[in-house]
Amino acid sequence: MNPVWDSQGWHMRARHAPSPYCDARPPGMAVDLIVVHAISLPPERFGSGDVVRFFQGQLDFSCHPYYAQLRDLRVSAHFFIERDGVLWQHVGIGGRAWHAGQSCWKGRPSCNDFSVGIELEGSETQPFTDAEYGTLTRLVGDLRSHFPHIGPDAVAGHAEIAPGRKWDPGPFFEWSRLREPAGAGGC
Repeated sequence: MNPVWDSQGWHMRARHAPSPYCDARPPGMAVDLIVVHAISLPPERFGSGDVVRFFQGQLDFSCHPYYAQLRDLRVSAHFFIERDGVLWQHVGIGGRAWHAGQSCWKGRPSCNDFSVGIELEGSETQPFTDAEYGTLTRLVGDLRSHFPHIGPDAVAGHAEIAPGRKWDPGPFFEWSRLREPAGAGGC
């Protein structure tokens, strides 16, 4: 097993904040896609800690008016990367996080079944940070080492797998910066 992963599929260098919003992947399902997302809670605000609380089912819905519309949502991602590059993990990579929703990639529906979801702390209107790209690039390298079926073209944005429904990671995400550095080995 890759030394950056424990036996339950948790990254050894991530902060762990388990989510109740996950379940088992279909039997025998190979992971061969990474989906990049963007989120900020409240929108356009960073560093609140509310994304982590949201994925854990612990968000205080009374602390911001925007949160009322989130009350009935059950959402998670495998990973969340803060603006300063801090890596959080909410679901073990062997499990199915609930990040993609109704989705399709290369003719295959239900992307949650065969993907790993990574949320970046961001928005439609602001660039991502160097620290986020650094952590994301290392994490993608770690995931590719663990899941050999994730090829060079198997990283997609949420907008690509749910066109017309989702916007993220948005116009400020620089796909050219998502390259695996030589000797990648953890976040």
